[in-house]
Amino acid sequence: MKAWDTEGPEAVEMSNAMGYLNKNVDENVLVSLKNGSWVRGVLRAFDRHLNLIVDNAEEMMPGQGDPVGSVIRLGKRVLIRGDTVVAISAPKSR
Repeated sequence: MKAWDTEGPEAVEMSNAMGYLNKNVDENVLVSLKNGSWVRGVLRAFDRHLNLIVDNAEEMMPGQGDPVGSVIRLGKRVLIRGDTVVAISAPKSR
């Protein structure tokens, strides 16, 4: 399967990643960001740059001695720019 303009082994890796995200659209996800915070919410859409649309988003900032720290409600729908994403996790996989 070919992913966008990529050919070779990268295409298979990219299509696997995009397939994983496709399976988790409309599901809760946990997104790790470069600044060390986490965003959780419902994944609504994404593109090949890993720009994410997340509904009911909450940002979790780690605190000293507390892995979650403070939780801040970001809004009903937010855009997370792909170049800030480190990892995406779905608690429930199909």
